[in-house]
Amino acid sequence: MKIEQIYTGCLAHAAYYIENNGEAAIFDPLREVQPYIDRATKDKAKVKYVFETHFHADFVSGHLDLAKKTGAKIVYGPTAKPHFEAIVAQDNDIFEVGNYKIKVLHTPGHTMESTTYLLIDENGDDQGIITGDTLFIGDVGRPDLAQHVIEDLTEEKLAGHLYDSLHEKILPLADHLIVYPNHGAGSACGKMMSKETTDTLGHQKGTNYALQPMEKEEFIKQLLTGLTPPPGYFPKNVLMNIQGYESIDHVLEKAKVPLSPEAFEAAANETGALVLDTRNAEEFSKGFIPNSINIGLDGNFAMWVGEMVADIKQKILLVAEEGKEEEAMIRLSRIGYDHTIGYLDRGFNNWKYAHKEIDKVSRIDARELACEMKDVPLIFDVRKKSEFDSEHVIGAQNIPLNQINSHLAELPKDKPFIIHCAGGYRSMLAASILKARGWEKFIDVRDGFKGIKETNIPISEYVCPTTLL
Repeated sequence: MKIEQIYTGCLAHAAYYIENNGEAAIFDPLREVQPYIDRATKDKAKVKYVFETHFHADFVSGHLDLAKKTGAKIVYGPTAKPHFEAIVAQDNDIFEVGNYKIKVLHTPGHTMESTTYLLIDENGDDQGIITGDTLFIGDVGRPDLAQHVIEDLTEEKLAGHLYDSLHEKILPLADHLIVYPNHGAGSACGKMMSKETTDTLGHQKGTNYALQPMEKEEFIKQLLTGLTPPPGYFPKNVLMNIQGYESIDHVLEKAKVPLSPEAFEAAANETGALVLDTRNAEEFSKGFIPNSINIGLDGNFAMWVGEMVADIKQKILLVAEEGKEEEAMIRLSRIGYDHTIGYLDRGFNNWKYAHKEIDKVSRIDARELACEMKDVPLIFDVRKKSEFDSEHVIGAQNIPLNQINSHLAELPKDKPFIIHCAGGYRSMLAASILKARGWEKFIDVRDGFKGIKETNIPISEYVCPTTLL
């Protein structure tokens, strides 16, 4: 059976494309839909259906644009109530794509409309299941998101529904089926997903903690233990996916406004826009526009924008590496941040050439950290609590990055300190926030805890450089 996984690493997101006999279907597409259209065009196929496994929380789906541009019909599972034209299927309904068949299996739990699609080949044999956020590799979907949209759908209720769905709809299926989930490791839609993005159902039955024999009460307890709060933008993306949204084409048209340094500065002052610098942490540290925030495209960009920029309607001015401006705009719009109003033409170098004010962040390598610790014993670790609890620098204090704005009072302005994360990405985001709020006496560890662990030379063997503070 011809099925193609289209994986987008920065969101840990998987869409799926199937084609047979000149007809195609897309499952859970991202918002920029042209790649799917191009894929079908390559096969000389018509996109017949856009299947949605549920109303997504972590990204804005491309269902509306894809349907409009191809004439495809949008399909949801039972109980879905979209505010636009769509087929709301019933449990066990069958859809045909060429000689393939797609069977609807209603699997509520992650959300009430959550649906798994059973893939049946031209010979009538079951081949795989597209599970959305019902079943991941190594995990299942978190049951606490719908409550942020519908108050009565408590996490306990949804966890109970998920137990029933797994035991009544998923576990009875054949072991040879391939599991095709919507997300892999790094997504906030689960808590312990594997880096693998497909597996056999039989292997998952043996290894996935959520599929092991247990009573419903124990399942609910295990599922709810260790859940961290979801990113704040999740409920807003759900509503966009239910209610509809502006075409990404229009969003990009409004965002693609090149601004000279003078015009950029004026726009920032007049509109209150967030200056978002998407360059890598090392380049940002060497020089940046004062008060700008660094969230690099080379990391989990969308996730951290969603975590740290509370208002999804926040106006944004972009600073990006030349040629990366549109990529940044697309990745913002994937999670519903549709209010980019322009970008710095020709990048940060143009700002420097215009002799505009710049700021910097001091950085050191982990090797130098041992020396600095003699004079600067105060260390703040901005990794997640679970990372910190696993292992950390003795004496360090943990302020997870997504909580830093509510813990600023714990960071001194009158004496030096050191900040670090795992590898330098998150700590530079933290550093940019601190700089924007008036902190000056701190140093960032360039290679983070990874470098700290790899630095095994005793402190006595270091020749300490002149202090950077």
